[in-house]
Amino acid sequence: MGRKVDTDELIDAQGVADLLGLAQRNTVSLYQRRYADMPRPVVDLGRGRCKMWLQSEIIQWHAER
Repeated sequence: MGRKVDTDELIDAQGVADLLGLAQRNTVSLYQRRYADMPRPVVDLGRGRCKMWLQSEIIQWHAER
């Protein structure tokens, strides 16, 4: 059984970009490669498909940087 998450907490790459102050959502994938400690998506439907992160994990990670 997979991890249970509150769906109200889910954000897409654009939401992550907005929280991190990035100009484009495509930069999120660059951040994923550059920062090994960045939270990974909790939903990943595969290459070129939807990815979703937990907002609280992104906020906490950003605050600790």
